[in-house]
This record gives sequence, structure tokens and C-alpha cells, in this order.
Amino acid sequence: MARKQEISAGLLLFRRPEQPQVLLAHPGGPFWSKKDAGAWTIPKGAAAPGDDLLATARREFTEETGFVADGQFMPLQPVRQKSGKLVHAWALQGNLDVATFSSNEFEMEWPPRSGQHRSFPEIDRLEWFSFPVAMQKIIAYQQPFLTQLRQMLENRK
Repeated sequence: MARKQEISAGLLLFRRPEQPQVLLAHPGGPFWSKKDAGAWTIPKGAAAPGDDLLATARREFTEETGFVADGQFMPLQPVRQKSGKLVHAWALQGNLDVATFSSNEFEMEWPPRSGQHRSFPEIDRLEWFSFPVAMQKIIAYQQPFLTQLRQMLENRK
């Protein structure tokens, strides 16, 4: 039986102080706690079949950061994870204070096979990065989002 195609949607927030910066999220939970380079992501989440993908991206952004995204959304070309999941994203210019973010939580058995369940934030850190640093921090399959955004911003000059 064929596996249904999984889809996620997210937002890539950017700002332009002196040099453009992008907002990336560090996944929460014990598996990601000691990982940095190649571990960061855009705030995103799963879309159910038939969902409006931009609405999904906006909802997930709010759930994972505590902030409401509003403005001119610029679609980026989707990327595919190794698992086959297709990830859609929109770029959005904005600025927010990462010190005031709040993330939703998930529950999992931890430590494994202990029978104990613990809650962890879906996102444990949110930070602004320049494009060169962001390319090192972001998970590899999402690097094309940064490349696309950078080209869009350079074409606007």
C-alpha cells in the first residue's frame, strides 16, 4: 500500500538591520539538546490533507514561537526531506524579540523504556542569524529556503 505524501508548512521570518538576518528555531527535547550546526529549522508543522498551507504555516509559527505572523507572505519553492515529506515555506519580513518567545510542548517517554513521560518544548531556542551563519545552522534540506530568500532580497535592491 502506498504511503500518503506527508506535507509540512512553515515560515522563514527575516529582518534587515544592517545585513539581512533570518529567524531560526532549535528543536526542543533530549535528542536535539546537544546538537547545533545542521540542527536548526524554520518554525513549521504538519498539514492535514486539504489544509490551506499558508494557514498551517501561520498556525505552526504561532504555536512554536508564541508570535502571530502577519504581513506580505512571499512563497518559496518547496523542498523535500530525505523521508519524502514535502515542506512548503513562505518568507515574511518582520522583527520580534526572541527573548519573549514561548513554545508549545510535546510529551514523550524519557528516558527511553523507563515508563516515565516528560514534557519538552517543541522549540527550545529562537535566534536571529546572518545568512552565512544560518547556512551552517539550518538543517541541510532547508538550505534552499535561505538561498531563495537571499536571491529575492538581492533582486529587490
